[in-house]
Amino acid sequence: MKQYWIATSVALLMVMAFGCGQPGAEQSVEQPRDWAIAIHGGAGHFGEEDLSPIQQAAYTASLSSALALGEELLAQGGTSVEAVEAVIRRMEDDSLFNAGRGAVFTAEGVQELDASIADGKTRNCGAVTGIRGFRHPISVARSVMDSSEHVFFSGHGAGEFAAAMGHEPASDAWFFTHKAHSRYLRAKRRAEAKDALAYKKGTVGCVALDRQGNLAAGTSTGGMTYKEHGRIGDSPIIGAGTWADNRTCAVSATGWGEYFIRTGVAQEIHGRMLHGDEKLAEACRGAIFDEMGALGGDGGVVAVDASGAISLVCNSAGMFRAWSSPDGRGVAMFGATVEGTVEVH
Repeated sequence: MKQYWIATSVALLMVMAFGCGQPGAEQSVEQPRDWAIAIHGGAGHFGEEDLSPIQQAAYTASLSSALALGEELLAQGGTSVEAVEAVIRRMEDDSLFNAGRGAVFTAEGVQELDASIADGKTRNCGAVTGIRGFRHPISVARSVMDSSEHVFFSGHGAGEFAAAMGHEPASDAWFFTHKAHSRYLRAKRRAEAKDALAYKKGTVGCVALDRQGNLAAGTSTGGMTYKEHGRIGDSPIIGAGTWADNRTCAVSATGWGEYFIRTGVAQEIHGRMLHGDEKLAEACRGAIFDEMGALGGDGGVVAVDASGAISLVCNSAGMFRAWSSPDGRGVAMFGATVEGTVEVH
């Protein structure tokens, strides 16, 4: 199993340099791609030594599976919004990540979920924060976008809206995992929320370009372990954690949310492209290293532009990430620059 996934992660890499811990790069795109997709499963200060070979194989398999779902939808002509929602739903059900099942616990010992989604064609968007009792927050966020005149619902109101729209309920037992609860108990013993920063990785996100030329982005999270009551990070905030606009790019962010909010990372990337004529990779590097990182924050983004160029950039030691287009696909986790080739037939 280990050998299979090591071989797979090497053989499927595109001609790209997507590094964390240093400025990344994007593949040169001479002709627009028919479709493209990138996903993340959280960023943080973790390296190869922090995950056993079995854990690395599990993350690789999960990222690859979620990516394959998006690939299939896009290759068959599905919309970018459909692909983003479907991929994030799959990751919300996977307790490896901090979104949906297995999400982290707040200081009050409960799991509160956030999500947002954006449509680059219409520039419409939807978001929910502090939602409980519904299996797929990303789908509730999409309903806010598609079936409401509003953009953002919180807490009890988000739950009432989800119930009215017929979204699948789920008990506390569905979201509970011993791993997440153990992290909560450790943080509670320390009695200081700042100690929970070591356990903030796991937010999930997806960006996509479909065959109709439309972009979309989505992000879903359980937030930060032992977070204070009412704390909201960047994931449900349009312009900070999520952004999509057909004129420029689609972006999903992960990391220390307060800093992503303070610098409006997702919209900063859009602005650099729209008003500064920067290319996608340059805009991502500037937003992560020159803006957010300069203030002391850490994390990263996955992004795709209107031509199908893909950029995955972070300033933390690692970021769970995967990407694909008709040119090939790849999966990576750690901070070292990932480079490789794939022969596309």
